[in-house]
Amino acid sequence: MRIVHVLAVLAKLPLVHPIKHAGGEYRETETLFVCCRLADGTEGWGEGVPRSHLTGQSPEQAWHHLVASLASGQLSRNCENWADVVRMCLEFRVPVDSGCYREGFDHPIRCGVELAVLDAFGRYFRQSIKEAAYVLPSVGDMLRRQSAVRYSATIMAADPITEALRALFIRWYGFRECKIKVGLIQDYRREVKRIGRLRRLLGHEMDIRLDANGAWKADDLPQIAEALLPYRISCIEDPVSPAEVPRLSQLRKRLAIPIMLDDTVISSADVDRAIAEGLCDLINIRLSKCGGFLRSLQMVAQARKGGLGIQLGCHPGESGILSAAGRHFAALLPNLRYREGSYDRFIFRRLITKEDLTFGWGGIAPDINEPGLGVTVDRRQLAPFIVRQQGMFLL
Repeated sequence: MRIVHVLAVLAKLPLVHPIKHAGGEYRETETLFVCCRLADGTEGWGEGVPRSHLTGQSPEQAWHHLVASLASGQLSRNCENWADVVRMCLEFRVPVDSGCYREGFDHPIRCGVELAVLDAFGRYFRQSIKEAAYVLPSVGDMLRRQSAVRYSATIMAADPITEALRALFIRWYGFRECKIKVGLIQDYRREVKRIGRLRRLLGHEMDIRLDANGAWKADDLPQIAEALLPYRISCIEDPVSPAEVPRLSQLRKRLAIPIMLDDTVISSADVDRAIAEGLCDLINIRLSKCGGFLRSLQMVAQARKGGLGIQLGCHPGESGILSAAGRHFAALLPNLRYREGSYDRFIFRRLITKEDLTFGWGGIAPDINEPGLGVTVDRRQLAPFIVRQQGMFLL
């Protein structure tokens, strides 16, 4: 069986509420979608979320690279089993033009293409995309399927009343873990008071971690960490800018709070560097940022071998396609430290998938057992948000 037609889509999906943090503000999310059609008519969909601060290119540039990569004919191989499919996905390359892009510029593209291929062949094989994970070398021994996944909540920066209401809702809804976005307040002492207020609202038992999106200064980090100790913070994600990340190897010796890295860990080389230099205690794996479902699994195996903890993260504004991929990913890995995602109904006015993957009470969501990704894209719901699209037949 082989792929005979591919479709590249760039869409802008409006959000219910703006998502605001130290790294920027999003009122809509620009997303790449890919559809692969097999010779028997079976279709699979994938999604990648380009972010210029991570990849060095705009969503528009990413779309052009996506079209060029699909037109290269790399997906025209015949695949009879998961080993053939996985090999095609891992060998897929995005052509690089004369522009200068940082490492990982192609990861959202690769993620979108890979998920579409895995979804299509999973439906054809009548198996979940989880089966592809068992084909990867050095990964199988860490896989142990679960029947449900428990996600954590997030509090974005907002006015005190809105934040208080969100904190009370999160507590009432039964969440056990909550991430708080920090870094927008210039005076970190005021930020610490804000964390103390939210700790009281969230309750004594809530596991609270922070995400500064690189907003704090390395020189201030020891004082900030010490001031936060009374509030039992379990982790600080991206506390300093990428330029100051190398200083964490020394600063961590003075901190009583574990450090997680996100934006500076997008490839296996970054994982090696983090381990070798002792830069962090955990890393944040986001499927689109890290190049897809398969490469993210490989990075998890690599990180665990080096003693690092793992968070499954998500980009602001992921649709049901990436929510489904994240669900499969999390259901295979019972020892993830934190899990984020499946916010679908909380962030979109209109879902583009017929299935609603939004987590339920307490952040709990069931595993997906249907073939492929287990979700169906509603083209009528997606159509109003399409900015560009191009289809092509593969010979």
